[in-house]
Amino acid sequence: MQTRKETPQKKEFDEKVIAVNRVTKVNKGGRQFRFAATVVVGDKKGRVGIGTGKANEVPEAIKKAIQSATKNVINVEIVNGHTISHEYIGTSGASKVLLKPALEGTGIKAGGAVRDVLELAGVKNILSKSLGSKTQINVARATLNALKNQKSITHVAKLRGKTIEEIVG
Repeated sequence: MQTRKETPQKKEFDEKVIAVNRVTKVNKGGRQFRFAATVVVGDKKGRVGIGTGKANEVPEAIKKAIQSATKNVINVEIVNGHTISHEYIGTSGASKVLLKPALEGTGIKAGGAVRDVLELAGVKNILSKSLGSKTQINVARATLNALKNQKSITHVAKLRGKTIEEIVG
Protein backbone atom coordinates (compact mmCIF):
# COMPACT_ATOMS: atom_id res chain seq x y z
CA MET A 1 0.00 0.00 0.00
CA GLN A 2 1.45 3.34 -1.04
CA THR A 3 0.90 6.38 1.16
CA ARG A 4 0.72 9.81 -0.35
CA LYS A 5 3.02 12.44 1.09
CA GLU A 6 1.26 15.66 1.91
CA THR A 7 3.22 18.77 1.12
CA PRO A 8 3.07 21.28 3.95
CA GLN A 9 1.28 24.30 2.55
CA LYS A 10 1.65 27.79 3.93
CA LYS A 11 -1.37 28.99 5.88
CA GLU A 12 -3.45 31.70 4.26
CA PHE A 13 -4.07 33.47 7.57
CA ASP A 14 -2.21 33.97 10.84
CA GLU A 15 -4.35 33.28 13.89
CA LYS A 16 -4.41 34.51 17.46
CA VAL A 17 -6.54 33.18 20.32
CA ILE A 18 -8.28 36.03 22.16
CA ALA A 19 -10.15 34.11 24.84
CA VAL A 20 -10.89 30.59 26.01
CA ASN A 21 -13.77 30.30 28.49
CA ARG A 22 -15.07 27.31 30.38
CA VAL A 23 -18.85 27.23 30.17
CA THR A 24 -21.12 25.05 32.29
CA LYS A 25 -24.50 23.49 31.67
CA VAL A 26 -26.28 22.02 34.68
CA ASN A 27 -28.19 18.80 34.02
CA LYS A 28 -30.09 16.39 36.22
CA GLY A 29 -26.94 14.27 36.46
CA GLY A 30 -24.61 17.16 37.33
CA ARG A 31 -22.57 19.83 35.62
CA GLN A 32 -21.44 19.50 32.02
CA PHE A 33 -18.29 21.50 31.13
CA ARG A 34 -17.45 22.72 27.65
CA PHE A 35 -15.01 25.28 26.26
CA ALA A 36 -15.73 28.35 24.16
CA ALA A 37 -12.87 29.91 22.19
CA THR A 38 -12.62 33.21 20.32
CA VAL A 39 -9.99 33.58 17.59
CA VAL A 40 -8.86 36.37 15.24
CA VAL A 41 -7.41 35.50 11.83
CA GLY A 42 -5.72 37.85 9.39
CA ASP A 43 -3.11 38.06 6.64
CA LYS A 44 -1.59 41.42 7.78
CA LYS A 45 -2.45 42.82 4.34
CA GLY A 46 -5.95 44.16 4.98
CA ARG A 47 -7.99 41.01 5.58
CA VAL A 48 -9.17 40.08 9.09
CA GLY A 49 -11.96 38.05 10.71
CA ILE A 50 -13.25 36.95 14.11
CA GLY A 51 -14.85 33.62 14.99
CA THR A 52 -16.02 31.63 17.99
CA GLY A 53 -16.19 27.89 18.54
CA LYS A 54 -17.46 25.63 21.29
CA ALA A 55 -16.45 22.03 22.04
CA ASN A 56 -15.73 19.54 24.81
CA GLU A 57 -11.96 20.05 24.47
CA VAL A 58 -9.94 23.29 24.09
CA PRO A 59 -8.07 22.35 20.84
CA GLU A 60 -11.35 21.39 19.15
CA ALA A 61 -12.95 24.67 20.23
CA ILE A 62 -9.99 26.63 18.84
CA LYS A 63 -10.15 24.67 15.56
CA LYS A 64 -13.87 25.44 15.20
CA ALA A 65 -13.24 29.12 16.02
CA ILE A 66 -10.56 29.33 13.30
CA GLN A 67 -12.97 27.82 10.75
CA SER A 68 -15.65 30.32 11.79
CA ALA A 69 -13.23 33.23 11.60
CA THR A 70 -12.03 32.35 8.08
CA LYS A 71 -15.67 32.39 6.91
CA ASN A 72 -16.19 35.89 8.37
CA VAL A 73 -13.17 37.67 6.86
CA ILE A 74 -13.57 41.33 5.86
CA ASN A 75 -11.35 43.64 3.82
CA VAL A 76 -9.89 46.68 5.59
CA GLU A 77 -8.91 49.82 3.68
CA ILE A 78 -5.36 50.74 4.78
CA VAL A 79 -4.35 54.30 3.84
CA ASN A 80 -0.73 55.06 2.80
CA GLY A 81 0.16 51.48 3.74
CA HIS A 82 0.09 52.11 7.48
CA THR A 83 -3.12 53.58 8.99
CA ILE A 84 -6.89 53.98 8.64
CA SER A 85 -8.66 56.78 6.77
CA HIS A 86 -10.65 58.45 9.56
CA GLU A 87 -11.70 58.33 13.20
CA TYR A 88 -14.58 56.02 14.10
CA ILE A 89 -16.23 54.49 17.18
CA GLY A 90 -17.22 50.85 16.71
CA THR A 91 -19.74 49.20 19.02
CA SER A 92 -20.72 45.67 19.96
CA GLY A 93 -22.98 45.04 22.93
CA ALA A 94 -21.93 47.44 25.70
CA SER A 95 -18.36 47.74 24.35
CA LYS A 96 -17.17 50.72 22.33
CA VAL A 97 -13.79 51.14 20.67
CA LEU A 98 -12.47 54.46 19.36
CA LEU A 99 -9.97 54.16 16.50
CA LYS A 100 -7.96 57.20 15.34
CA PRO A 101 -5.49 57.38 12.46
CA ALA A 102 -1.91 58.13 13.45
CA LEU A 103 1.27 59.40 11.80
CA GLU A 104 4.11 57.17 10.58
CA GLY A 105 6.21 55.89 13.49
CA THR A 106 3.46 56.03 16.12
CA GLY A 107 2.90 52.27 16.26
CA ILE A 108 -0.20 50.51 17.52
CA LYS A 109 -1.35 52.25 20.69
CA ALA A 110 -3.86 49.65 21.78
CA GLY A 111 -4.14 46.81 24.22
CA GLY A 112 -5.61 43.34 24.48
CA ALA A 113 -8.08 42.22 21.86
CA VAL A 114 -7.93 45.56 19.98
CA ARG A 115 -4.18 45.15 19.40
CA ASP A 116 -4.62 41.56 18.16
CA VAL A 117 -7.29 42.56 15.61
CA LEU A 118 -5.31 45.58 14.36
CA GLU A 119 -2.01 43.67 14.05
CA LEU A 120 -3.60 40.86 12.04
CA ALA A 121 -5.41 43.42 9.84
CA GLY A 122 -2.04 44.95 8.90
CA VAL A 123 -2.54 48.40 10.44
CA LYS A 124 0.84 49.71 11.63
CA ASN A 125 0.07 53.17 13.10
CA ILE A 126 -3.13 53.83 15.04
CA LEU A 127 -4.45 55.21 18.31
CA SER A 128 -7.29 53.51 20.17
CA LYS A 129 -9.35 53.80 23.31
CA SER A 130 -11.61 51.11 24.73
CA LEU A 131 -14.82 52.54 26.17
CA GLY A 132 -17.67 50.85 28.02
CA SER A 133 -17.56 47.13 28.76
CA LYS A 134 -14.18 45.40 28.64
CA THR A 135 -15.48 41.97 27.58
CA GLN A 136 -12.77 40.67 25.23
CA ILE A 137 -15.13 39.16 22.65
CA ASN A 138 -17.24 42.33 22.38
CA VAL A 139 -14.14 44.56 22.30
CA ALA A 140 -12.77 42.51 19.39
CA ARG A 141 -16.11 42.68 17.54
CA ALA A 142 -16.36 46.45 18.16
CA THR A 143 -12.86 46.87 16.68
CA LEU A 144 -13.87 44.84 13.64
CA ASN A 145 -17.04 46.96 13.24
CA ALA A 146 -14.95 50.14 13.38
CA LEU A 147 -12.61 48.78 10.69
CA LYS A 148 -15.58 47.63 8.58
CA ASN A 149 -17.10 51.13 8.58
CA GLN A 150 -13.99 52.90 7.29
CA LYS A 151 -14.59 54.76 4.04
CA SER A 152 -11.74 55.65 1.71
CA ILE A 153 -11.55 58.90 -0.28
CA THR A 154 -12.20 57.02 -3.52
CA HIS A 155 -15.32 55.41 -2.00
CA VAL A 156 -16.69 58.78 -0.79
CA ALA A 157 -15.95 60.37 -4.18
CA LYS A 158 -17.82 57.57 -5.93
CA LEU A 159 -20.83 57.95 -3.59
CA ARG A 160 -21.03 61.71 -4.17
CA GLY A 161 -20.38 61.50 -7.91
CA LYS A 162 -17.30 63.73 -7.70
CA THR A 163 -13.60 63.39 -8.35
CA ILE A 164 -11.05 62.83 -5.61
CA GLU A 165 -9.55 66.31 -6.25
CA GLU A 166 -12.94 67.97 -5.61
CA ILE A 167 -13.25 66.27 -2.22
CA VAL A 168 -9.65 66.79 -1.09
CA GLY A 169 -9.72 70.40 -2.23
